[in-house]
Order: sequence, then structure tokens, then C-alpha cells
Amino acid sequence: MKKTSTLLADGRELIYYDLRDDTVRDAVDRRPLDRTITTSEVRRDVLLGDSVAIASHRQGRTYHPPADECPLCPTRGERLSEIPDSSYDVVVFENRFPSLAGDSGRCEVVCFTSDHDASFADLTGEQARLVLDAWTDRTSELSHLPSVEQVFCFENRGEEIGVTLGHPHGQIYAYPFTTPRTALMLRSLAAHKEATGGENLFDAIVEQELAGERVVLEGEHWLAFVPYAAHWPYEVHLYPRRRVPDLLALDEAARTEFPQIYLELLRRFDRIFGEGESPTPYIAAWHQAPFGALEEFDGVTRDDFALHLELFTIRRTSGKLKFLAGSESGMSVFINDVPPERAAERLREVASS
Repeated sequence: MKKTSTLLADGRELIYYDLRDDTVRDAVDRRPLDRTITTSEVRRDVLLGDSVAIASHRQGRTYHPPADECPLCPTRGERLSEIPDSSYDVVVFENRFPSLAGDSGRCEVVCFTSDHDASFADLTGEQARLVLDAWTDRTSELSHLPSVEQVFCFENRGEEIGVTLGHPHGQIYAYPFTTPRTALMLRSLAAHKEATGGENLFDAIVEQELAGERVVLEGEHWLAFVPYAAHWPYEVHLYPRRRVPDLLALDEAARTEFPQIYLELLRRFDRIFGEGESPTPYIAAWHQAPFGALEEFDGVTRDDFALHLELFTIRRTSGKLKFLAGSESGMSVFINDVPPERAAERLREVASS
């Protein structure tokens, strides 16, 4: 992998990740852009104990542009975009309309391929590995920023999810705090460790799922399963078999096998609802241990956390979505219409050719 860092016309950082070491990236951003001005602010909700990012500048972000005006496609002639070069393998750049900025963290965009009409599932194994390497590199770099406590790599796919740019891409949020969902995991981890005299909760979950009926895919280094208490109609958790706290700690064997397992999983997601259905909308979310102090989670260290990816769709059946209505949005109590065992069975049925 070759990494080349440059600056866009408004001062934001852009990084090329290339498969070939002899690739030269010297294209200049020719757009007449002013310096980006953000109004991001993180406010603490003292009643619920969580935080909310207030980012009014995002009201003006690009919204469903036609394909020939996509800002994530390469620059071609006088058609200028966020990527100055005429082609690329993987690109990461600072979001022009970030939810978090400055002392409130940082937001980045990850473009998986220059092919506007592709999806992550269309990538080759070599391309998917490059994305994994980019996620890992950004996790490392962002973790050293003084304002950053947790790094979150994720992909939103599909208009139903709320995606406003159709080009295959994901995002990275670098938060200045430990997110509420991670904090819940850490509290459960601490309680289980104390109650069992030191047993790791993540290890116990993986062992339980291996012995059950919800396993979807098994590799030598990765395991994919539908969790016992899945929140979403089709939800899969992907764990490395060797517990590690973050992407940085994955060994070469796990990195090599990841593209095979993950691409197969994504292709199965696109087959769940049968022929003629639009591509399955999904969210793919990496959960990594925070880089900040964990003193509030008694007895838990970073090494107790288990890196894993959660992949889920909001589509519950053909032509119907799972909406977060009163119980989910008002009380955070999910109601799942698809039994996890049936979801796992379906995902095993639709093995791609």
C-alpha cells in the first residue's frame, strides 16, 4: 500500500491509498473554494448522560446530486470534484460538512472505489483489503489527536438509510468521548468479569454462538453470526476468532482472510429478499475499544474489549422497512419481527455462487 497525503483547495486533508507503490499523486484541486467554516458543538445531556452534536452547517450539504455531478467521482477534465486526480483506488478526506470538528473531533469520508456504479460487495479481495488497511491507518492516525477518544469506521448504504450520495463510500467519526453504545458494552463487560471471577463476556458470547444455530459463516480467523437478541430484522456480527481491541491489533492472517469473509457476507445480504428487489440497504459498523481512560468501568482494560463489525438492514421483508417508532425511539426497546434463528437460516440459504 502506498499512502499519499495532500490538501484540497480549502485546506482540508485528502489521502490517497494505492495498490501500486509507483503511483504518483500530484494533481491539484483547481476549485475556487473558501476555507471551510464549521459550527460543530457537542452538548452534554445531563438527564440521559449522553452527548449530542449540534452542527447547523450540515443543512447545506450536497443532497442527491445527479451522477454526472457526484463529488466523490474522480475529477475528469473540467468536471471538478472532491478528488483532484482522474482515478483512484481508495481515498480518504476530511468531510466538508462534518458533524464533529476541531475540539469536538473529526469526520472523514472514505471512498472505496472510483467506480460510481459499484458497491463494496463488487470490490475484489485486493481492493477490500486496501479499504481495511485504510481504516486501520486512519484509526491509528486519529487516535493520536488530543481531542479524540474513540474512532468509529462505518458505511451507510442505500437511500432508505439516509445516504445522500450514491457513490460507494463510508465514513469515519473520531469522537471526543466514549459513545453511549460502547459505554453500555463496557459496563456489561465489567459486571460479567466481576460476577464470574474474570471471564470475558465477549469470549463467552462467541463460544455460545459457536455451539448454537445462528452461525452464518465460519473462517479460520473470522466468525459471523446472528446474535441471540438481534435488534434488527437481519443483523450479523462479525468477530475475529482471536480477540483484539481494535483494527490495529489484527494479525496478518486475519487481515488476509477478512476480504473473503466480508465480501461473501455482503453478497448474501443482497440476496436475502430475492431477485428484482433493489440492493439491500444496510449499515456496517466497526466497534473498537476507546483510546481514552476506562477508569469508570471497574476492572476493564482495552484488551478486554473485542473488535467486531455489526452489519444490519432496516428492510424487514420485500418492500417493507423496519421503522424505529414509539417503543424504539421513545423508550429504546426494540421489537424485532424476524426471529434471529430464521434470519441466520435465510443467510445460510442465500450463499453466493
